[in-house]
Amino acid sequence: MQPAVFIARLAGPLFLVAGLGILLNGAVYSAMIAEAVRSPTLIYFSGLTALVPGLAILNVHHAWTADWRVIITILGWLLVIGGVIRIALPQTTVTLADAIYSGAAALPVVAVISLVLGAFLSFEGYRPAKK
Repeated sequence: MQPAVFIARLAGPLFLVAGLGILLNGAVYSAMIAEAVRSPTLIYFSGLTALVPGLAILNVHHAWTADWRVIITILGWLLVIGGVIRIALPQTTVTLADAIYSGAAALPVVAVISLVLGAFLSFEGYRPAKK
């Protein structure tokens, strides 16, 4: 199995469930975000939990292809960048979170993006292999 397919099989359902969770429990997710960005410890640990899988993705799949697999590479880089920012610049994390999640439409937009990305990655990861 190609690394991109394996990663899509992991990340696709995760994004689907996260998007669904945000849509069904928006107030809870909003409270979690508000609490998390006020805790330096949570910011640090979220940086670690982004940086490690981001590096893992880039170590097994770092291909700038002209097909769906480029999404896996972009996801890896976004995780690495997000992890580095949270670890090295925690105050920037607070500022960005306040800017991004200050509007009422932010969480539903994040949820829809997560659902679409999750559905797409799940489709690509679990569809039958071409012969």
